[in-house]
Amino acid sequence: LKSLILNGVSANPKGPVILMLGDSLTAGYGLAQKDNIPNLLETRLKSYYPNVRVVNGGVSGDTSAGGLSRFDWLTQSKVDIIVIELGANDGLRGLEPRSTFKNLDEILNRARLAGLKVLFTGMKAPPNFGDAYGTEFNNIFPVLAEKHDVMFYPFFLEGVVANKDLNQADGIHPNEIGVNVIVENLLPFILRLAIQ
Repeated sequence: LKSLILNGVSANPKGPVILMLGDSLTAGYGLAQKDNIPNLLETRLKSYYPNVRVVNGGVSGDTSAGGLSRFDWLTQSKVDIIVIELGANDGLRGLEPRSTFKNLDEILNRARLAGLKVLFTGMKAPPNFGDAYGTEFNNIFPVLAEKHDVMFYPFFLEGVVANKDLNQADGIHPNEIGVNVIVENLLPFILRLAIQ
């Protein structure tokens, strides 16, 4: 991953560098590398910004704590925009929402201090932990987006979740078609950040 970052920056010294910090949804679990979200997003963005570079900072199984632990290392090279896609595994494991809030809050603080443009994406809790947990977890994302005044995409899996035609056999991770839906959903947000 480190060489990927350094090679991408050196190859496109004047192009925007976008870091996607996430979990298996970003990493591309179950997909060929060419079909993961960062690669497809980069392909789509090249028609607008030929020198764009989208770095895959996704790690399967990662929680918000894992993302926080990797933030400083991933941003030591040039990054202009960060897409934060974390929290799904926190919700799947029923982790304490206050801890998830604290971790994401610190990631957003560090992004601000680093001068990064931010696209913060939300996640929804699975229903098996009950309404009270779901409400507390789901509120993490809009509350933090407002607190930090960052661009917010409320649900990373919008239009894909629970659609068997857009997901792999596990019913959790998007397939190639689902990934394309997500990329098209994210594209206008990224473009708005890029021109700011």
